[in-house]
Amino acid sequence: MKHKCIIVDDEPLARELIASHLANFESFELADSFENALKAYSYLETNSVDLIFLDIEMPLLKGNDFLKKLKNPPKVIFTTAYREYALEGYELNVIDYLLKPITFDRFFVSIEKFKQLQTSKKEINPVTDNHIFVTSGNKNIKIVFDEILYIESLKDYITIHLENEKSHHIKQNISVFEKLLNPDFIRIHRSFIINTKKLNAYSKNEIEINNVEIPIGNSYKENWLNYLNSAILK
Repeated sequence: MKHKCIIVDDEPLARELIASHLANFESFELADSFENALKAYSYLETNSVDLIFLDIEMPLLKGNDFLKKLKNPPKVIFTTAYREYALEGYELNVIDYLLKPITFDRFFVSIEKFKQLQTSKKEINPVTDNHIFVTSGNKNIKIVFDEILYIESLKDYITIHLENEKSHHIKQNISVFEKLLNPDFIRIHRSFIINTKKLNAYSKNEIEINNVEIPIGNSYKENWLNYLNSAILK
């Protein structure tokens, strides 16, 4: 099975270079290429892809703004000539941030990051309605959703904080783990997912669970407000 990709970049030479690099990987297929984000947005309304190579500085709609508008975005690798967007790329959970001109060696690293993420996704144990098994060392440990307070990320690892001051530290990408949780959990920061049933207090910029103050990231404030509005209506 091949990974379907698209390229979104207003520079023809940049699109050609990325396509040329990608052609060296048999398990990847270039589904289409677009000169602006609006055309890519229309394409994604009726088509699904696994990976987007996305430029940032483009006419009509910038790449980072385009990504924020996607409800269920695929994995993304930013391709840009501007270093100053690196932090925002991290907050948006892109896989990598490639600076132009993109060498093949650096492109190869990005592809490997994507492949490792897909592999870790397959290795996670099946999920039920009320629990999940996670791998820690040589053990598969049962984690009951109702016992989770919040999940914290640090690079390629997450810490699952449980009640009674227990925790489990595992090698896992927080974006992958997020998709396995039930609707009680929401992402409020690039590094934090909370269990809304354990909420003690909140303010404009932070949430408190079990006397721990957790920041609300700028990119996730809309997500948090949507949760509050839905909770009020219940």
